[in-house]
Order: sequence, then structure tokens, then C-alpha cells
Amino acid sequence: MTTITPCKPSLTTNDSAVLQALFDAESSPSSAPVIDASLSSLPAHLNISPEQHDSLKSAELDIVRTLEQPEPSLSMVQQAIRDLDLLIIEAPTYPSAYINRAQARRLLIDLTPLPTSASSTPSSDPDTKLFAAANSASASALLADLTQAIQLAHPRSPADPVSPGQARILADAYTHRGYLLLKAARFRQAQGEGGPERLEGMGAQQLEEMASSDFFMGGRFGNKVAQQLAVQTNPYAKMCGAIVKEALRKEVASSVMNS
Repeated sequence: MTTITPCKPSLTTNDSAVLQALFDAESSPSSAPVIDASLSSLPAHLNISPEQHDSLKSAELDIVRTLEQPEPSLSMVQQAIRDLDLLIIEAPTYPSAYINRAQARRLLIDLTPLPTSASSTPSSDPDTKLFAAANSASASALLADLTQAIQLAHPRSPADPVSPGQARILADAYTHRGYLLLKAARFRQAQGEGGPERLEGMGAQQLEEMASSDFFMGGRFGNKVAQQLAVQTNPYAKMCGAIVKEALRKEVASSVMNS
């Protein structure tokens, strides 16, 4: 007589790896970039020599320092953006300048008063000022700067190693853009419409998925906050979490009925 011994269901190695990637913010995909400290700060395809990089970095730092004070004025921010515009004209393949111009644009939005007609924008969350109709073009330019920095700094092949400086640029740009996309998703969900011109036609769910993708990439390049946010916004993790919650709810309800 054959005896059948019941066994507990088990996950395959592949299933376990998928769940680990979904729920563990510290897990890293096999295609994670190799960070090589021996490489030049900027990739060769940008055609910026080490000497030119040093000069650009010095000029950029001088511009950024004008904004490193508790309350920079609107005119100071506008001047910093103009100076960064000139730096980008001089070196259009210098990715760091685009990131700093994006930061300056965001500060400009914060400091620029909204027209009276736009005063209905929620004031409880300062970030929603980014999505006021009056700031649509500025917010689109901000997103465009972050996208340009990513495109310039990205390795040509996923297998190519990156320098620590290159990884930092990508981590910062991806994380900042992901944050803005997530804010845009929340705003679109609450308001139904509005936001940067660059995001027109995109729904809240699409924007959140784009944000999750950016957080994932930011995490791959070393940003710890992005790693955590990638897990929280991952649509598959959220779906699995909802399934687990529903199963627990039914189990609790069944226990109460049978008690």
C-alpha cells in the first residue's frame, strides 16, 4: 500500500528570487552596474577632458554657492539659472549642470508667487505648487533637465562599468525625477488633471509606474532612499500585498465566525 505523506507547498528557486526582488529593498538584480573607482568621473562618449571637467566643475560650484544660503532671493535664483544656461551652452554634454539647473528651477518655482487665479492650489503640501497651471512650463523644463542628465550620464551598454561620479549623477537624477513623477501621480489622482505639459495625457497609474521605474534605477546606482521607494511603489509588490491582506482578512473573519 502506498502511503501519501502531505507536504507543505514550497517555492521554486526562481519564485523565491522574484519575491526577494519585489519585497527586499536591499536586493540587487544580477544586472546591477559595476562601479569602478579607477574610471574617469565622466564617460568617454561625452568628450569632456579631465582638464575641461575640472574647469566646468569649478565654474558650476561658483554658481551653486550663490544659492547656498538660508533664503536666496528670486533674482539670485534667476541669475543662477542664466549662468547655468551659459555653462550648458559652453558644454552641452556636461550632465551635472543639468541636475543643478533642475534644482534651481525647482527653487524658482517655490519662490515665484502664484497668480491670484491659481491660489486654489492646495497649500498644505508645498510640492503641489509644482503642478499649478502657472508653473506648467517651468515644471516641464525641470523634468527635461533631469531627463537630459540621465541620457548623458547613462552607460551606453548595461554591462559597461561606471565611475563613482557617474553613478552619483544617475542616482540623483533618477531619484529626483522619480519623486516628481510620484508627486505628479498623487496630484493627478486627486485633481484628475493638471500638471506639467510634459506629462499631459498620462494617468495617475502610469505616472506612478514611471516613478517606480525611476526609483528602481536610482536604487541600482546607489541611492538608498530610492531603493525603499522602489519597493513601496512597485505595482507587483502592491498587488501581492493586497492579496496577502485580503487572505488575512478572510482568515480573521473565518476565525471569528468559528469561535
